[in-house]
Amino acid sequence: MTVEEPQVEVPKAELHVHLEGTAGPDLVRRLAARNDQVLPDDLFDGSGAFQWSDFLHFLEVYDIASSVIRTPQDYRDVTFEYLSQCAAEGVVYAELMSSPDHASGAGMSYQDHLDGIAQGIEDARAAYGIEGFIIVTCVRHFGVERAHVVADAILRQPHPLVVGFGMGGDEAGHRPGLFADVFAKLHEAGLPCTVHAGEFVGPEGIREALETLPVKRLGHGVRAVEDADLVAELAAREIVLELCPTSNIATGLYADYGAHPWPALKAAGCRVTLNSDDPPYFDTTVGAEYDHAAHHFGLDGDGLRAVTRTSIEAGFAPETTRQAILARLGL
Repeated sequence: MTVEEPQVEVPKAELHVHLEGTAGPDLVRRLAARNDQVLPDDLFDGSGAFQWSDFLHFLEVYDIASSVIRTPQDYRDVTFEYLSQCAAEGVVYAELMSSPDHASGAGMSYQDHLDGIAQGIEDARAAYGIEGFIIVTCVRHFGVERAHVVADAILRQPHPLVVGFGMGGDEAGHRPGLFADVFAKLHEAGLPCTVHAGEFVGPEGIREALETLPVKRLGHGVRAVEDADLVAELAAREIVLELCPTSNIATGLYADYGAHPWPALKAAGCRVTLNSDDPPYFDTTVGAEYDHAAHHFGLDGDGLRAVTRTSIEAGFAPETTRQAILARLGL
């Protein structure tokens, strides 16, 4: 992709990226060929990029593209290729949101999908030194019962690289409070939680999430800016916002970077981070998000390093791991 400035030379971190959504058109085609799948003609546009029109259509395209990930080796390759790209941009720490629901839809067990991801993380660490961890997610528009299935799998089959739980999907039609029992049992088992809120639903969705779910972070959370009292509460409670500026512009929430509330939320005292969400769908990368923040939000090297520090401090990996990374980087 083309960005306004060369990549800023600072260590970077990512808390909010959907693993299945990191597979770009080229990798999706390769996996489809490997698994003898025929992709719809309209999955890509004339330039070869993913083709979608609005958020719900994006979810449909995402599900179709993700369906080519059908084996542990596929998950390993998706994971390794993404972390390799991250390492090349100076990313030192990444949390990858995996979707057992997508794996199940492709006929894969929870353990098989987890084994593939873990292998990719371990291979990337050995090759590049990048630290990767897994946030297992449920999909809200698949329903509460399915979310319980995912949660129970996490509890039955713990893994040292699974460090958190989250929920994505269609926020507008599926209130967070419906999933309170799902989050509660994982929280009680000691797993930190995050949730998508305040993206396509306004401040009321964030308030309900904070009132009903034991979350330490919010995926997106940008719509909080519409309620000054809520912004103040987020700042006071040190709820970390996993902000994804380019994603929000691509999906039509904001017209451009000048309209994006990242700077306003930061100025109000919120703990804010930079993330790519579903990078090939939005024509971005982690490095590009840092560059956009430098160019459009006025962050210098120290400001960007502070963002990285916030991300690592807010990470769900073991405290010893995060402190060791911060010490090594001098952050």
